[in-house]
Amino acid sequence: MRDALLGRSSGYLDLDFVVPSDAVQVARSLAQYYQAGFVILDAQRQIARVVLPQATIDIAQQEGSSLATDLNRRDFTVNAIAYNPHTQEIIDPLQGCKDLQQRLLKMVSPANLQDDPLRLLRAYRQAAQLNFTIESATQSAIRALASDLSQVAPERVRVELTYLLSNSQGTSWLLSAWEDGLIAYWFNNATNKSFAKIAAVDTAAETLTAIWLQLKVQLSQYVRNSVKTTWLAIAKLACLVSSDPEIAEIELQHLTYSRAEIRSVTTLLKLLPQLQASQMSLREQYFFFREAGVIFPVIAVLAVANGTLIEAVAPLINRYFNPQDPVAHPQALVTGKDLIQALQLKPSPLVGELLLQIQLAQIEGIVSNSTEAIAFASRLVDIQ
Repeated sequence: MRDALLGRSSGYLDLDFVVPSDAVQVARSLAQYYQAGFVILDAQRQIARVVLPQATIDIAQQEGSSLATDLNRRDFTVNAIAYNPHTQEIIDPLQGCKDLQQRLLKMVSPANLQDDPLRLLRAYRQAAQLNFTIESATQSAIRALASDLSQVAPERVRVELTYLLSNSQGTSWLLSAWEDGLIAYWFNNATNKSFAKIAAVDTAAETLTAIWLQLKVQLSQYVRNSVKTTWLAIAKLACLVSSDPEIAEIELQHLTYSRAEIRSVTTLLKLLPQLQASQMSLREQYFFFREAGVIFPVIAVLAVANGTLIEAVAPLINRYFNPQDPVAHPQALVTGKDLIQALQLKPSPLVGELLLQIQLAQIEGIVSNSTEAIAFASRLVDIQ
């Protein structure tokens, strides 16, 4: 109802229904009728989900003796508005429609926030998402209850943080959440400078994506399809954890980040100093790109956010986005099988070392075709 009244639309619908009784059975029957997916979200509170190709439908059992009682148990007034499809009546006992007009996020009660402390952080996520402000009394209540957020399951906290990290509109609200005491428990190495750096990441990303349009696409992509963290969020996440990759890994494990997300952040922290240091040789660039892989764009953005000149990283960015570049994207002139046959070698680590030396010789212009590559490898074998 909130989004409908705000005129917010999406290609994927997220619908919530409240029914007086038998909510799980109603959801199950609906799923069977439409041959859709069915998931029980909370058996005790009777909440189930029907999953359709273009929508999810959550059906919850009414809490209390009336719909008004149920709505009085919600988090914020703008989320406590109901609609009766039979009478076409809008049911708004807490004047949520008025708060929608004022673009104001207002709690129903402090007790409701305390019932599920994740609502404390959700206020900042929804304020960012809707471009709302948080009512002063609500923000004061959140500050008073901030320590309760440590009782919430880490994976639930991570979901709210992901939105704030993935969008530039979330940055100022992330800082507010920090100032109000909601972040320190989860990121004990973060400081005020961390949030200034996150804002600098937004600026650096905006500047660089205006020059390299491909970069914008990459930064908005997810680390993996099953992991809804964008590459831009990875750059910001690296600002909140320790600069020591091993300590950062422990922090991210605490928040139950995936292996892919943790590896992305720790690789970023490990390679960032190299990009910020003096100009790299071709060989150093080759090894840098080989280790960075798809994480390179994030490293470039964070380096610029930290003060590295765009002119210094531009040649590397151009290499990365040129699929024919031999340093960033080397094409093998020969295979291990080619070397074994041509030089009558036995399979061994030597073959891998020869392939590496051929690639290095290729980027330095020493060899340019398979014949030259095999001759080069032959000379290396003779030396040994």
